Amino acid sequence: MSEAPPEGGASPPGRTRRGVLKAGGVTAAALMAPGAAAAPALGAAAGDGAAAGPAADITLHVNGRARRLTVEARVTLLDALREHLELTGTKKGCDRGECGACTVLVEGRRVKSCLTLAVMEDGREVTTVEGLARGDRLHPVQEAFVRRDAFQCGFCTPGQIMSAVACVEEGHTGSDTEIREWMSGNLCRCGCYPNIVDAVRDAAKESGKGGRR
Repeated sequence: MSEAPPEGGASPPGRTRRGVLKAGGVTAAALMAPGAAAAPALGAAAGDGAAAGPAADITLHVNGRARRLTVEARVTLLDALREHLELTGTKKGCDRGECGACTVLVEGRRVKSCLTLAVMEDGREVTTVEGLARGDRLHPVQEAFVRRDAFQCGFCTPGQIMSAVACVEEGHTGSDTEIREWMSGNLCRCGCYPNIVDAVRDAAKESGKGGRR
């Protein structure tokens, strides 16, 4: 949490309005100089190749199967699943942990995989939407989403379903209000929230973990 400015509106020590404006002007002038835009880009491209860190050998237990892979330390769990293991059910939405489209379960707990490094989950159990069904039989949450028509474009649906599975298992389904609160980390741009709540409530009742509305 940032510090509150001193009383009277004065700038913090070492930072003045004149200094901030001057620094901004210098930066703007540098960016407007001929060739200034191209040079940093070329430097960044060259730096990316040089900065590629050492690879790590990890094992992810994904959907009940041990998957061994070699990744750079900076690779996210999301990219490891999609790009290395070709499990594209987990979606890349905002890539900032804000939309929840990339939600997976790690050791039974919901995790936004775009904010988690793959090397941090070495040796752990990871469940993606591909791992919920048992053969041709859908998971109860998946069945409830279909029955309640709890999706429209479907992009957010995998993350919604994974979060709903955890929500039910955690017992946060005592009321519609509670469901909304514990599903609030997953955004639906199509606005199917009422149907999603209905689906979660149905799945909770089927599992014996639902409460009164």
